[in-house]
Amino acid sequence: MVYDRGMRVSVNVQTVHPRKLAAVRCEVAPSAVSSAWGPALGKVWEFIRSHQGLRTDGHNIFLYHHPTKPGAPILCDFGVEVTRTFETEGEVYATETPGGEVAVAVHRGPYNRMNEAHDAIGKWMAENRRVSAGHSWEIYGDPTPDPADTETTVVYLLR
Repeated sequence: MVYDRGMRVSVNVQTVHPRKLAAVRCEVAPSAVSSAWGPALGKVWEFIRSHQGLRTDGHNIFLYHHPTKPGAPILCDFGVEVTRTFETEGEVYATETPGGEVAVAVHRGPYNRMNEAHDAIGKWMAENRRVSAGHSWEIYGDPTPDPADTETTVVYLLR
């Protein structure tokens, strides 16, 4: 399915395996995610730099645990993909993205328009009578000089 809301965002179904993360968990209001991720991710990167071999070429991944009540705070794991599990140190702990059947959309462009990919998945789920299993995550591609070329993969675990 392809939806056109200014940009073309296609949604497809895949089966994925869990990805290991080093992460810091924050409980934030939906509107505060954009200001919470920086300090949390800074702690994760400081931890990774002090532990040889924990990261190879993994990406930043933000894992969201959806609240059951609309507008309630979201539990967010702001993390980086790592090669193995490890012992918790300070606020940094080992976790992983869920595995299973997911709806996936790739967002190309600046982060402030990433809601287009989330909206496309929501619309796809409604049209295909599918529901979220309460978790979604964003896999951030490597930064590019032009924000229009930046890729972020948005993933929703399906029930």
